[in-house]
Amino acid sequence: MERSLEAHLEQLLRRHAELREALGGTGITGTDFARLSKEYSELSPIVDGIDALHRARDELASLVEIAQSGEDAELKALAEDELLTLRAGLPALEQKVKLALLPKDADDERNAILEVRAGTGGEEAALFAADLFRMYQRYAALRSWRFELLDLSETGLGGFKEATALISGAGVFARLKFESGVHRVQRIPETEASGRIHTSAATVAVLPEAEEVDVRIDEKDLRVDVFRASGPGGQSVNTTDSAVRITHLPTGLVVIQQDEKSQHKNKAKALKVLRSRLYEMERQARDNARAAQRKSQVGSGDRSERIRTYNFPQGRVTDHRINLTLYKIDKVMSGEALDEIIDAIHTEDQAARLATVEG
Repeated sequence: MERSLEAHLEQLLRRHAELREALGGTGITGTDFARLSKEYSELSPIVDGIDALHRARDELASLVEIAQSGEDAELKALAEDELLTLRAGLPALEQKVKLALLPKDADDERNAILEVRAGTGGEEAALFAADLFRMYQRYAALRSWRFELLDLSETGLGGFKEATALISGAGVFARLKFESGVHRVQRIPETEASGRIHTSAATVAVLPEAEEVDVRIDEKDLRVDVFRASGPGGQSVNTTDSAVRITHLPTGLVVIQQDEKSQHKNKAKALKVLRSRLYEMERQARDNARAAQRKSQVGSGDRSERIRTYNFPQGRVTDHRINLTLYKIDKVMSGEALDEIIDAIHTEDQAARLATVEG
């Protein structure tokens, strides 16, 4: 490891020891105790990794000494065998420590708002949007996450113009945040008599769920319109004005909510989505301010960025950001193989961020 990194590790060890001593005393109470406890718990896994690395290095030095002594041939052979194993495992320990040092995304542990919208391609795009939405629903079920439908605008043929859900569980946003972008599909529509392959697209946005404490919304900045909810093809599905349209005047953001029969519930859900969109705008502004770092990352989260192609005739899914192709489209669409793509993207992102830190 580089000398500057080693010095940083020693500094972290000293800080961890200081915190342990301070928390074990009697002079710290209230908010100071909570703050120091949080810092201590965040440092502890890093320190565990550093300790494991130091133990491995100490053992390596002892084995080298035994192997070079030449006093006992059998002991020397054993030491040489263990040296090979230990040396092979050392890079992984170093990598683990480096990864633990990477800055954490403060939003990783949040729930996520999933928005899927049909893009170019007419009815086929809407059908694909519905397929994508169901893919994430199945994936959420496989991970024992809660998938709550917030809003759904259907077409007459079973497609989705747009669909929104709240996904709740451990580390939801961390897993799904790289799914934002344009998803493209290539397949033969059921209505296509000549068997031609059509290309269409849907847009996915994954937003960290924002709480009221994260984003303050002033009522005077909102225009709230109520109207009668409608179903596919425009037919009325509700006899009361329960659907809600909220316009955030400063930004022009519009959220429509009509899934519930209660106007009050629809307004609450619409505000939840609006709050998350405003929070995401702030996140994007912060990220743009770190443009140099952003270039090294896998995905920008930009909804206009084409990230993945689903080719049904060839049975393949290609993620263009990392040039990964899987020939198991059915398992991806069922949610079973989605982790293979997500894990690869996270690995690539970690490698890119490590290169930035080390560089």
